[in-house]
Amino acid sequence: MIAMTRLLLLLTALLLMQQTHAQNFDILIRNGRVIDPKNGIDARMDIAVSNGKIEKVAAQIQGTAKQVVDAMGMIVTPGLIDIHGHVFYGTQEDHYLSDGFSALPPDGFTLRVGVTTIVDCGGAGWRNFATFKNNVIDKSTTRVLSFLNIVGNGMRGGNWEQDVSDMDSKLTANAAKANKAHVVGFKLAHFSGHDWTPTDRVVEAGRQADMPVIIDFGGARPTLSLEELFMKKLRPGDIYTHSYAKLDGSRETIVDEEKGTLQPFMKAARERGIIFDVGYGGASFNYTQAIPALKAGFFPSTISTDLHTGSMNTSMKDQLSVMTKFMQMGMPLPDVIKASTWSSAKAIKREELGHLSVGAEADITILNIRKGDFGFYDKTGYKVKGNEKFECEMTIRAGKVVYDLNGIAQPVYAK
Repeated sequence: MIAMTRLLLLLTALLLMQQTHAQNFDILIRNGRVIDPKNGIDARMDIAVSNGKIEKVAAQIQGTAKQVVDAMGMIVTPGLIDIHGHVFYGTQEDHYLSDGFSALPPDGFTLRVGVTTIVDCGGAGWRNFATFKNNVIDKSTTRVLSFLNIVGNGMRGGNWEQDVSDMDSKLTANAAKANKAHVVGFKLAHFSGHDWTPTDRVVEAGRQADMPVIIDFGGARPTLSLEELFMKKLRPGDIYTHSYAKLDGSRETIVDEEKGTLQPFMKAARERGIIFDVGYGGASFNYTQAIPALKAGFFPSTISTDLHTGSMNTSMKDQLSVMTKFMQMGMPLPDVIKASTWSSAKAIKREELGHLSVGAEADITILNIRKGDFGFYDKTGYKVKGNEKFECEMTIRAGKVVYDLNGIAQPVYAK
């Protein structure tokens, strides 16, 4: 009798231990192909999320959850990061991408395509950053960061962006240092003079604040030298956007189209540490540049959209469309994911983002690769066909499901 009692007590203790180890999570994603470039993961794994953080990543996770997601046949990645968008939207006349009508509210155009972090690329300058923070950054579910424009008035277009007297390195750097939680660097764009002064001033702001610069280069006639920009003006870690653009003679290209070869200084520029961003935009991507560049092994460091009303409704579409085009041109899937997550996080010096490490904030994207007959084109009408494209099934931001295309979470809404 005593032996039987001891056996029952032992079995009860073992059952309690099993129940203790069978954890309860907020979200449990099962069976997905997890691609996490920072941690070298490309395998079928489960991911558990609790209290807004990644709690476990393992081949099989035991436990229950408030919401369970079966990601069989899907790709699970860190939340996508778009380092070049324009989301300082507003209602000001003659304000272009700086509190104006051409910028877009982030939550309407990010979460549905798996983007959990977007960097507004130069919309705000030091004069109006507070308005951007109050109206957009603080009101968005999407994590919104900023490349502060070297022009104090921001990206208002036209003569506003040609005003060298409004390009103050010290005031711009000071504003960035006072807003380190949100500002990740500095932007120069749309300057059309044959003059290095704006470049020197934005780089000086970067030096003073110890932050990277992203430069939209071009417009000068005669053109300024790309080789000089990469090898003498920019610093290692600075970013060249619109890398695959052909701007009708107002900027040198990275590919000599007559020869079909990369410019001879491009390899040295990359070795020096210059970061090459897509920044697709409405007029800043040409297949005649991208195809030979990728064939030469010159993949982008970071994939981004240059999102605004003039790009989303033309050939660019969204982050997943741009990623699809690079995959169709031969960029391996893991590299496409890396250029949209971990490499982007490193480029903006936010290495707490872009990965699925235990303890990291739970920003997660679940993708399908949809099969079909698709056409992809650029601003010139150059068109290529493909049979695959990315589609976002689910976006999780800070541990909460914020987009679910087909109701794959069970239950669909957490109780």
